[in-house]
Amino acid sequence: MPTLLTSRLTTISHHIDEEQNLHPEATGEFTSILNDLTLALRIISRDVRRAGLNDVLGLTKDTNVHGEQVRKLDTYSNDVIKRAMLRSGHICIMASEEDDDIILTPSNSKAKYVLVFDPLDGSSNIDVNVTIGTIFGLYKRIDPYSDETATIDDVIQPGYKLQAAGYALYGSSTLLVYTTGHGVHAFTYDPTLGEFLLTKENIRLPHRGKSYSVNEGYYYKWSENMRQYVDFIKTPSSDKSRPYSLRYIGTAVADIHRTLLNGGIFLYPADNSHPNGKLRIVYEANALAMIIEQAGGRASDGEKRILDIKPDNIHQRIPLIAGSKEDVIECESFLKGEHPMQKII
Repeated sequence: MPTLLTSRLTTISHHIDEEQNLHPEATGEFTSILNDLTLALRIISRDVRRAGLNDVLGLTKDTNVHGEQVRKLDTYSNDVIKRAMLRSGHICIMASEEDDDIILTPSNSKAKYVLVFDPLDGSSNIDVNVTIGTIFGLYKRIDPYSDETATIDDVIQPGYKLQAAGYALYGSSTLLVYTTGHGVHAFTYDPTLGEFLLTKENIRLPHRGKSYSVNEGYYYKWSENMRQYVDFIKTPSSDKSRPYSLRYIGTAVADIHRTLLNGGIFLYPADNSHPNGKLRIVYEANALAMIIEQAGGRASDGEKRILDIKPDNIHQRIPLIAGSKEDVIECESFLKGEHPMQKII
């Protein structure tokens, strides 16, 4: 008797096509962009795994707009993504962590889409073989049918206008997590096939977790309210819901990924050295916030929803508190000085 197959392997290309079928007005441009972007991610993944052999480890002699020394793999990844997006023909303007200014694409000046990205998040971990990643967000330009050249205003849109967001993780395997506003899905790269295959569909965050992710080396730089919150979640409770476990990698996208799968809270608060926060809203915080929200979580700067904030410039920094909804709400209440336990701690 013949065997009936009840499941099938789903590639990211098939998944993107299926999602686009939900939109009768779709033209295929969005699919083309994501396909070209995933090609860039496959190239970066290959070279990350061969970094020690390819002479792309270590620092260049340059510093970026943030005053950070640029690593060879940062520059390489940035170039790979920009070339892939020029090839797509559907991106009119880009912004990257590694470029001081917006990146116009004159040959695609009438294109409808805007790409923002951090080509290689976790640069400080590159040379010690710890998980790193790529973060990206995709907008439509403010007037997608304009004949005028795109401007910085097309880049600094609030996050709620994102058409898609995602990240790739280069670790024990290469993962791609993305959303187009219809849930969060994860794909694992199979190098033998050269394909990203669907491995987790419609990821959902638990309402509350059991771990927190933060660099506690900055503890004495934080506000008193932030210190009280972290002390609170580390203090054992009678109902066994606390203490939380500390889980910290030091690559924001990797820490967010663990939080996405297991619940809990990711914290990158403001401190005395960085009163406006450290992460960049345009090409880091917005994309990560969209993914967290699409999975049922919450992302804020401690007071306001991240996706509602209108950036002032492409490199604007911001605090980020993201994860399980109840955990983030509880942290926000501490930061506002409204949590009842603050009078006891």
